[in-house]
Amino acid sequence: MQTEHFLKNIFSPTTFSESELKIIIPKFKKVSFRKNDFLLKEGKTENHYWFIESGFARSFVNDTKGNDITTDFYGQGEIAIDWSSFFLRNPTRENIQALTDIVCWQLDFDTFQQLFHSIEPFREQGRKKLVGSYFALKNQRVSFIADEAKERYLRLVQEKPHIIKNVSLQHIATYLGITKYSLSRIRKEIVS
Repeated sequence: MQTEHFLKNIFSPTTFSESELKIIIPKFKKVSFRKNDFLLKEGKTENHYWFIESGFARSFVNDTKGNDITTDFYGQGEIAIDWSSFFLRNPTRENIQALTDIVCWQLDFDTFQQLFHSIEPFREQGRKKLVGSYFALKNQRVSFIADEAKERYLRLVQEKPHIIKNVSLQHIATYLGITKYSLSRIRKEIVS
């Protein structure tokens, strides 16, 4: 029995015609990474659009004291990318690293551009993903100012429970802007 291609979960046959899918799907290359491998390193230009089929990755930056601070998490069906580096063609300040062994589907910048300009549903889906990413970033930024750490944690639990179950407390804590000790205290309060 042949299973459905993973990318058909991303590029739905209800949105894309069969002929469009026959053009899009073969353009992607399946790539595997081992835990701790980098998909992108600081100082490099993002040249790939990565859909994660399995496993987890995170993006992070180094603060002025040399501590790595998690900026985002990526799991199954999500895009791991530095959008600004990809589109503006400039070196990134972020790193994207595998937290587990992962399988990704890679699309290079030039092929992305070709598909973006020639297939309308691909363009519209790309715009939606980019806008959704912008809104998530904006909401996260406002949350750092307006919400208590406990509220940020509870939102992460609600929106991305798979992250809570599969990512270290240290990475979650830096993502929330708190220490791992504060995170442990918050988790104890919630359970009590």
